Amino acid sequence: MSTIIVLFNLKPGSDPSSYERWARSTDLPMVRGLKSVRSFEVLKTTGLLGGGSAPYQYVEILRIADEAHFVKDLSSAIVQRVAAEFQQFADQPLFLTTEPLAAV
Repeated sequence: MSTIIVLFNLKPGSDPSSYERWARSTDLPMVRGLKSVRSFEVLKTTGLLGGGSAPYQYVEILRIADEAHFVKDLSSAIVQRVAAEFQQFADQPLFLTTEPLAAV
């Protein structure tokens, strides 16, 4: 299983409550409905541990159950539509692909 972490801020002028409403009603249910995804969370940052502002407003964590199937899912019409809607909100999101460290 791999994990994708997305770090992003909203585009200037984007309304956080509109983004969060869209994330709850559209993004979360659609991504969680993909058979290739084990889990999906959208987190709003509240700051840095010890104080200060976080460099990103939001973090998404996708745990992928089947990478080959996930790649196929990315080309589906619904995923493409929701991805385009996400791009209307997100300002240059960073998509980090990760893998777990081997047990010692």
